[in-house]
Amino acid sequence: MKSILGIGNALTDILAVLPDDSLLQQYHLPRGSMQHVDAETGDRIWASLRPLGVHYVAGGSAANTITCTAIFGMPSGFIGKVGDDELGHLFQSDQEQYGVRSTIFKGKNASGRSMVFITGANAERTFAVYLGAALELVPEDLKPEYFKGYDYFHIEGYLVQNQALIRRAVEMAREAGCIISLDMASYNVVESNAAFLHDIVDRYVDIVFANETESRAFTKLADPREALSEIARHCKVAVVKVGKDGSWVRSGEEEYYIPAWPAKPVDATGAGDTYAAGFLYAHSLGLPLKVCGDVGSALAAKVVEVIGTKIDIPRWREAKAEIRELIGNVQDA
Repeated sequence: MKSILGIGNALTDILAVLPDDSLLQQYHLPRGSMQHVDAETGDRIWASLRPLGVHYVAGGSAANTITCTAIFGMPSGFIGKVGDDELGHLFQSDQEQYGVRSTIFKGKNASGRSMVFITGANAERTFAVYLGAALELVPEDLKPEYFKGYDYFHIEGYLVQNQALIRRAVEMAREAGCIISLDMASYNVVESNAAFLHDIVDRYVDIVFANETESRAFTKLADPREALSEIARHCKVAVVKVGKDGSWVRSGEEEYYIPAWPAKPVDATGAGDTYAAGFLYAHSLGLPLKVCGDVGSALAAKVVEVIGTKIDIPRWREAKAEIRELIGNVQDA
């Protein structure tokens, strides 16, 4: 089976379901956005969330994707940096539990954490992120041997706070012969780093994952299908997710609409990460483009039914059965 390496911010998600937007307004967090906060603000937000009841889940966009590919049986690795503290130990033990071959560096600051506000009928997520030790991951930490032997290399767009790190990573991944995928991560990340992301996509990236707002920020096109076509001009495979309305996938002149799989959503955190995992797993098997999208959609439907980014065992069983059926249909055709 083909293998995959990811790199990203090693974070612990602190999730809280909120009755309204009052805390978002208090901390000046636009609904649906991802905002970086300093240590002091992060501590205040954490203290505000605790009385509401919180869930602690090892997270980070690329780490979520890599955990899922490991569960599928793909040899999976991850590169990140944590602090020497409880959250850092939680993150590392989580990776070990799922069989991820981690290269986890220890930083000087506290481990990064992502405080996730879940609001509204659609379980929309707003992030306040204290990067902490994750921000200390630097280009000099990377070595060519970390990339050798991997078939895929997956990057999260949240890493663009360190453009030199991403550039060195994709250069090493390309030298190692990896297929490179990028999850654009957040519309405000794309808006703030548009020129850099365009350059990286044009020069290195094979597969791009974006949601509707991220694709709009990247292409300046409001219609997701038009944005999909524009992104596909710059890479081999483009994916634009439109939430409960499904997704679109395109490679060259080949384009498909992928319906959202049925689900009872309670928290959309991790839906894009798990979609990417399912898509990349199917892609690694050489399955048709539409089936790759269907596998991604089937997996994403499971994670939105739980709080946090970890699909429970019964839903994993269901997902694997549905995906085996999808793959079997291709083989029987």
